[in-house]
Amino acid sequence: QVQLVESGGGLVQAGGSLRLSCAASGIIFSENVMGWYRQAPGKRREFVASITRGGTPLSADSVKRRFTISRDNSKSTAYLQMNSLKPEDTAVYYCKAQNFRGYDDWGQGTQVTVSS
Repeated sequence: QVQLVESGGGLVQAGGSLRLSCAASGIIFSENVMGWYRQAPGKRREFVASITRGGTPLSADSVKRRFTISRDNSKSTAYLQMNSLKPEDTAVYYCKAQNFRGYDDWGQGTQVTVSS
C-alpha cells in the first residue's frame, strides 16, 4: 500500500521559513519523480516544485529563489524548504510521487498558513 505522509506545515509570520517533509512507503522511492503542489481556498491545485529521479529540481516562477526541493533516497523522503514566506503562500501543500508509467500517488496534504 502506497503512503505519502506530509509533515512540517504550520502557522508562520511573513518572512519566516518552514520545511515540509514527505515520507514515502510502498513505492520504490528512487524510481519516482517527486513533486509538491498546493491548493489555496477557492483556487485550483497548482504546481510548486518537482525533482527528478536524478535530483534535478524544477520550481514554479512564483517560488523561485525562495523554495528549494530536495530528496533523500536513503530515507525515501522529499523535502520542500520554504523561505521568505508570503501570505499568498498560504495553502494546503500536497506531495506527489510519479512512477515510470506516469501513475501518480498523492499525500493527504499539510496546511501552511502565513500571517501578515
